[in-house]
Amino acid sequence: MQSAAFSTLSPSLPLHKSPRSRKLPRNVFSFDPIRFSATSWSPDYSPSDSVSGLSESALPRRTWSVSLSPSSSYSPVLGLRPWSGAHHFGSGRDLDRFEVKAAPAAEVSGEGEQSGSFLKTLELGLLFGLWYLFNIYFNIYNKQVLKVFHYPTNVTLAQVAVGSSLVLFMWTFNLYKRPKVSGKQLMAILPLAVVHTLANLFTNMSLGKVSISFTHTIKAMEPFFTVVLSAMFLGEMPTIFVVGSLLPIAGGVALASMTEASFNWAGFWSAMASNLTNQSRNVLSKKVMLKKEDSMDNITLFSIITVMSFFLLFPVTYFMEGFKYAPSYLQSAAQTGVNVKQLLTRSLLAALCFHAYQQVSYMILQRVSPVTHSVGNCVKRVVVIVSSVIFFQTPVSFINSLGTAIALAGVFLYSRVKRIKPKMKAA
Repeated sequence: MQSAAFSTLSPSLPLHKSPRSRKLPRNVFSFDPIRFSATSWSPDYSPSDSVSGLSESALPRRTWSVSLSPSSSYSPVLGLRPWSGAHHFGSGRDLDRFEVKAAPAAEVSGEGEQSGSFLKTLELGLLFGLWYLFNIYFNIYNKQVLKVFHYPTNVTLAQVAVGSSLVLFMWTFNLYKRPKVSGKQLMAILPLAVVHTLANLFTNMSLGKVSISFTHTIKAMEPFFTVVLSAMFLGEMPTIFVVGSLLPIAGGVALASMTEASFNWAGFWSAMASNLTNQSRNVLSKKVMLKKEDSMDNITLFSIITVMSFFLLFPVTYFMEGFKYAPSYLQSAAQTGVNVKQLLTRSLLAALCFHAYQQVSYMILQRVSPVTHSVGNCVKRVVVIVSSVIFFQTPVSFINSLGTAIALAGVFLYSRVKRIKPKMKAA
């Protein structure tokens, strides 16, 4: 490989100008940058392109390939002869000339796409990890608080209050764009805020009565309520495959309930009510559709729902339990082995994790399909159950574990069936 400027191609070469030499027109070629490489000469060289007055031995048999930069828009092969005005170059043998070729461009765009795809996958994996981590810590801290502070409505109010404060903080300092919401939009969002508030309240009621693992085993019944409510209010009749996937879910929950050491009916029905309200929210989001021009992203919608939940739950807390944040109530909780500082710290951490995991959940939903999100939610439930059993040393029998595993396997099967359903219809 050799590299040189046009004027220094061969320093030992005696150059003879032809009287009939012509100048090359300027600005014919533009090279950015120019790279030279020795290449083999093609046998179809024309004798008329030879230069008169030079012997064959005076020139080395060498051809030059001038490579254009990837940004050049010229043809891949362009003929360039340095003495194009001279007509005879010794004999008619094959002699060397300049040949302009575009060098193979590096696959910069392909590498950029691969790098971008890798970064997106890495970002998505990080979000899933944070989703699971925040959920684990929320359940652990929340359970620790509810074991000594038996006021689930007050606990839920504190959680949505912290979430609302974070939302207002982000809006105030433009960390997230503050939405412009009309009264019509608020009325459309109100039913979603109501069922969202009830779902979180019922979940805390269940966690206060039974173990975390049992609550999440019961919450694996969510697909069952989705199918029933969609059929009742949306007219979406399930296929035989969807119905078949619900059987292991129901059977697994029943098996786990029969052998659950912490079972009580209040905790069981609270978890079932949480399923009902959670899936009602999904159905309402389809039933009460906003106009396309008034639509908003999922994170903004969640932020508005969080603030509305605080105002909805405030009077409910007052009438159901009263406000139990006075020092006397906190001291009574401290008598069970947790001091007031620990109680407040764990309550705050639970509230932060509660808002964080739901925020991350909506961020994931913006990046993946609902089916993928559903599969991720199933995996999250497994992670939460296993981590809570290990942390709290929850006694679990073999039959109880088998029932939980069957129920979760049914949820995964349901997600897969929902994914292949459109393809079956198209066929």
